[in-house]
Amino acid sequence: MQINQLALFEHIYNQTPIGIVIVSLDYKWINVNSAACRMFGYDEEELLQKRDKDIAYPEDFAKNAKLYDDLLTGRIPLFKIEKRYLHKNGSVIWTSSQVSLVREETDGAPLYFITQIIDVTANKHAEQRLQESVERYTSLKRYNHDAIISFDLQGRIMNANVMAERLTGQRIKDLINTPISTIIGEENLERILSDNEQYAEIESSISLVPHIDGHKVEVLVTIAPIIVNHRNIGFYLLIKDITEQKKLLIDKEAAEKTNEVKSEFLAMMSHEIRTPMNGVIGMTDLLSDTKLDAEQQEYVSVIKSSGEILLSIINDILDFSKIESGNSELIEEPFGLSNAIAATMDTLMPKALNKNLDMKVSISPGVPDLLIGDSVKLKQILMNLTSNAIKFTPEGSISISVDREGVEGDKVRLQFTIRDTGIGIPADKVGHLFQPFYQVDHFMVRKAEGTGLGLAITKKLVQLMDGEINYKPNPVSGSTFIFDILIKAELPQDLQIFDDQDWEARPELGVIHILVAEDNDVNRKVLVRMLEKLGCRPVAVRNGVEALDAMSDNRFDIVFMDIQMPVMNGLEATKRIIQTLAPEDLPYIVAVTANALLGDRERYMEAGMNEYISKPLQSSAVSKIIMKYLAVSETT
Repeated sequence: MQINQLALFEHIYNQTPIGIVIVSLDYKWINVNSAACRMFGYDEEELLQKRDKDIAYPEDFAKNAKLYDDLLTGRIPLFKIEKRYLHKNGSVIWTSSQVSLVREETDGAPLYFITQIIDVTANKHAEQRLQESVERYTSLKRYNHDAIISFDLQGRIMNANVMAERLTGQRIKDLINTPISTIIGEENLERILSDNEQYAEIESSISLVPHIDGHKVEVLVTIAPIIVNHRNIGFYLLIKDITEQKKLLIDKEAAEKTNEVKSEFLAMMSHEIRTPMNGVIGMTDLLSDTKLDAEQQEYVSVIKSSGEILLSIINDILDFSKIESGNSELIEEPFGLSNAIAATMDTLMPKALNKNLDMKVSISPGVPDLLIGDSVKLKQILMNLTSNAIKFTPEGSISISVDREGVEGDKVRLQFTIRDTGIGIPADKVGHLFQPFYQVDHFMVRKAEGTGLGLAITKKLVQLMDGEINYKPNPVSGSTFIFDILIKAELPQDLQIFDDQDWEARPELGVIHILVAEDNDVNRKVLVRMLEKLGCRPVAVRNGVEALDAMSDNRFDIVFMDIQMPVMNGLEATKRIIQTLAPEDLPYIVAVTANALLGDRERYMEAGMNEYISKPLQSSAVSKIIMKYLAVSETT
């Protein structure tokens, strides 16, 4: 059979997957086959309008210019290059090209170039990905914080990184070609090579790696097969030194367990305390919307106000984690120190009265009454310390004193001392006083109830107010807690306190002459300030005897008479006044008491008093008393 070589050449030229381009000596494409058209995305007519430099990657064209010169001069018969071209759509095509030169048969003059082009873009991309993978692996191995050791299917180490040197104490070159079993043990190696178990099960059994100096290093191990061309050729060991992490983990677990106990405790307390408190406040709101007389409405208002304050304090206590983490913030707002102390005392007074405890408050001269700070947190501190004093004092007295330690700019440092005559605190318990959840009284087999949070919270709050708190035992019995705070303040005006020696110095009281008989320093100050704000200039005494002495030489229109006072109580003093003065000289006597029990008002009226007012006092209630007196005096 005779083969038509021209037809054969034409067939091969058009059907070959290799792009064939005939290039003129001035680098113009003068003939292309269909494979070249498909490769570059142009039709034949478009390609024949191109020069090689038009679609060749700029850098590659300039770089290959010398090879064409060598071909033309006959120094080389052909050359092969990797060359990039630009596809019609703008993408880059990687090619493997062979360029040869066709010459005239007679004189060898150059005629044209033949370029054979194979598209190797896919291979090039695969090669790049492989190179990137190798570089990532090299970087991972070099800079990884964990040891990486590779070993083959015979169990011999192929390579390792720097961290493996640190972990084992051996150099990489000394590790290579040594048995991996010296690191992970023969049994574990056999389990890995048998490929019958999950790697995770084997990993958990490798917990110690020997160091060359003899000690064992605690580790976590990860096993990974090395797969090349779908064939397992070995394994990687990724080994993490967890010596320090394990110590931290133990500490973390201990801290988490402690926090879990706290969380459970706070959740329980939240339920046990919030539920009844919400009931109290909710029912008080409902009660306030019912038909109540003035006296009942006043009682409901006191209950509601006290309940809301107590709930606010309880919320802070139950949110102990917030205080402990330092997220609790101070609120700056003006408040009266005496009012804050009085509110605390009024809340705790029933418990003290039930135990017949004598409650005393003393505020030194020069202590400012008008403060700018967080009254709620100050009351919480006083509440915690005073409540503890009442709890652990079977009999005797409790005193609160306030002194000014110094002035720092626009702030004053105040020192509070809470002293009781109770059972005291054993010396071996003092060191634990301010620890959270610690209860001093467990040695008494829980005779007193409590959460064990009070003093811990108190210390945090005192520190929050830029102060310190300390405990001191009393010489005979009982305890003394001393704390100080730094707070903005205004210097107080002197409060007029009546003594036997200063009657002549008493200022003019105005239209209404008022006497205040109150033994509690705070309550006395509160009532005097309320009256002063109403335009009155009251005189203040400390007990019934001083009230009688004052009235023996002076005439008073109104007497605010506290019921419970030392030396002589208010009821006895009222009885003496009625017996001593003529009916037309009798003052308008107002009973002032923390008691608000049914029948108290009637009992005080029967004792000869004209009106009754309960604590905590409000300016509106005091004003009503004076207005009522004026109304009565105008009709007589």
